[in-house]
Amino acid sequence: MAGRLSWGLGDQAVSSLTNFVVGLYVARSLGATAFGVFSIAWVTYGVILNVSRGLATDPLMVRFSGVARRRWREALGRAAGTALGVGLATGVLSVLFGLLVGGAVGGAFVALGVVLPALLLQDAWRFGFFAAGAGQKAFLNDAIWGVALFPAMVLAARHGTVVGFLLAWGASAGVAALYGWVQTSVVPNLGAVRHWVRDHRELGVRYLVENVSNSGASQLRAYGLGAIAGLAAVGTVRGAEQLLGPFLALLMGLSLVTVAEGARVLQRSPHRLRHFCLILGGAQAAAALLWGLALLLLVPDSAGRFVLGSLWDTSSKLILPVTLAVVGASFTTGAAAGLRALGVARRSLRSQLIASAMYVTFGLTGAAMGGALGSAWGVAAATLAGSGVWWVQLHFALRDYFAAPITPVESSVESSVGHEEMRTR
Repeated sequence: MAGRLSWGLGDQAVSSLTNFVVGLYVARSLGATAFGVFSIAWVTYGVILNVSRGLATDPLMVRFSGVARRRWREALGRAAGTALGVGLATGVLSVLFGLLVGGAVGGAFVALGVVLPALLLQDAWRFGFFAAGAGQKAFLNDAIWGVALFPAMVLAARHGTVVGFLLAWGASAGVAALYGWVQTSVVPNLGAVRHWVRDHRELGVRYLVENVSNSGASQLRAYGLGAIAGLAAVGTVRGAEQLLGPFLALLMGLSLVTVAEGARVLQRSPHRLRHFCLILGGAQAAAALLWGLALLLLVPDSAGRFVLGSLWDTSSKLILPVTLAVVGASFTTGAAAGLRALGVARRSLRSQLIASAMYVTFGLTGAAMGGALGSAWGVAAATLAGSGVWWVQLHFALRDYFAAPITPVESSVESSVGHEEMRTR
């Protein structure tokens, strides 16, 4: 486990650093309002990414982690084809929406639509590698993306537009997506999309709703904050989140490692799953808190302005609430890993819907009361409260798991599919 987790953390370090540098580079180059437009496109991508994960790669992680290579290759081809299909379909919709809206926001959506297929396919390869226990290949793939990204961003900076940065970001992901095909020798099977979704609908539909409610809440909060306080407020909030960027990116993609490892813990030593989840969430929360305190206490304004540009003056006021929000989200990922490993999609969906409702409600109420700062404090309160909901659901799920009798047939079936719906309540 230590080796797999090390590669997973290494991969997330590369991904985190890449996203962190991109965000800071764009923020310094564009300023608050244009960075707000970029952020609207970014959170929209997050929603679409989670649609892809719910339909394509979450079922792959739950049902095909540690299986025979032949089964893994077949499943990966179907999952990657599903992810690519989602990218093509949503890409067309994004382009059409951008053409309809026009202006800076419309141009951002057109650019996003062009690059979505590459972004989602690259993400599918990463999930596939972790399902196979080959985290080193995911690490290499993300490293290739990072190497391709830097010259692309330099070229984009010459034009200094949101569209240019989005295209550079997506084009470099395309390089990594092509390399993923070389690494796996698996061709995305677009013809199997319908069969993949049908065969895994009991998991995929619930995880789709769960994932979209999570990222959709962020999207609604960003859209609502922009409508209430302006695009500059969206840029200010995003700037503060960029300062916590390594941890936000880590949380976004940590399921690549934790769900598969949680499933292995459940198979080998079920009574240790709660302990695994607590250590996972607590370690992330402690690291995020230390990072936030270092930003508050050790970073002078001159250094902050050097890193974030003019956004520092407003974004730095949001460091404390954003840090507390990440602490809450860290504890949530620990509980979520346990629920995903147990395959209790109904409980994880219930937790996510409640947490997302609080996120949007508190975030927009705070925005109405105090703009960007009020929204940040509202989100912090919602995230901390939401983590409690997740842990309560994990407690009940484990209680039900150990209370249910396991027959030899059930035990055999569960070991092959990662303990999914057989335990669903």
